[in-house]
Amino acid sequence: MPLRRSGSARSPRRLGLLRLLLAVALVLADLPALASSLAAWRITRQGALELRTSPNVRLQAFFEDGTRLRGPRVWVDLPGAPSRSRSIRGSGDVREVRIGKPTPTTTRIVVEFRPGTQLDPADLRLVGTASDRWKLEFKGLRRPVLLGLGEGDVDRRTPVASRRSPSFPTASTPLSADGLPVVPRGRFRVVIDPGHGGPDPGAVGIRGLRETDIVLDVSLQVARLLQARGVNVVMTRTSEVDVDLPPRVALANRVGADAFVSIHANALSMARPDVNGVETFYFSGGRSLRLARALQAQMMSVSPGSPDRGVKAGRFFVIRRTVMPASLVEMGFVTGAFDAPRLADPSHRRRLAMALATGILQFLGGR
Repeated sequence: MPLRRSGSARSPRRLGLLRLLLAVALVLADLPALASSLAAWRITRQGALELRTSPNVRLQAFFEDGTRLRGPRVWVDLPGAPSRSRSIRGSGDVREVRIGKPTPTTTRIVVEFRPGTQLDPADLRLVGTASDRWKLEFKGLRRPVLLGLGEGDVDRRTPVASRRSPSFPTASTPLSADGLPVVPRGRFRVVIDPGHGGPDPGAVGIRGLRETDIVLDVSLQVARLLQARGVNVVMTRTSEVDVDLPPRVALANRVGADAFVSIHANALSMARPDVNGVETFYFSGGRSLRLARALQAQMMSVSPGSPDRGVKAGRFFVIRRTVMPASLVEMGFVTGAFDAPRLADPSHRRRLAMALATGILQFLGGR
């Protein structure tokens, strides 16, 4: 029997295909990434962050409380990646300003304050003053910021041809409970359902992170935020007790709730830390779908970098048997290398609670 030729010899057709693929790869490697929409920034002596951006971009702002050893932080995410990451030494109560790239398509500007600096989240609001201008005031700073802290020309005028009416609200990103949507007080009743509980911890993930601990913490915060807006909140549990699924549904149906939200954290396998993301489920379309979309959008707004797993139809008992608009949210994976550290962080849980409360209020208000 004659010997076959070794596979090491490549046909002319195969060599031509390899050359084509190599050429395409080289062209793609030379393509520039989407440029950052941050054109200039500064922190004024009066204590205000001012930004100049590309016209009509959407920004997201976040606040994190300080500790005894670390001051509070405020950061803003913008579309497009910066050409380089850098840190700028601050002055006064501002310890440092950092420009970074949390994802390949995002620019993040972080303002970190010195330990002991007191910022009231109720006073923090990123305001759009023009189609390309934004302002965030830091009220109550004890030590003023020296002049010259910034990059680029914030005052530079945008060419008239590029000006358009702002497509964003005057306050794009509320950072406190005071920024929650307003609904008529006393009109609505919502059931918040923290998943699992008691002897059922739900999913257990990285470093022993338990789903029940996460969802109860977030659920209690959501309840307080809704109650502050005059919503009557009923919870299926308020402590580490085991509540079966039928009693949860029976409670929601009995009180005549306007909405039912079941709060969970996801899991796959400790062997799959690469799987992360946020998703929301509904059983039937119409108002349940609208509720699910509002919740998903708000959770994603405070979870930059976490995959958006979308809004999906599901047959979970608690949303299938309830008679009011109902959704089940999965805030991230306790087994995910990206999601788990966030879910373990009390500051991120506060942001998730704020997001869920905002989504519920938007739904109740018919927005």
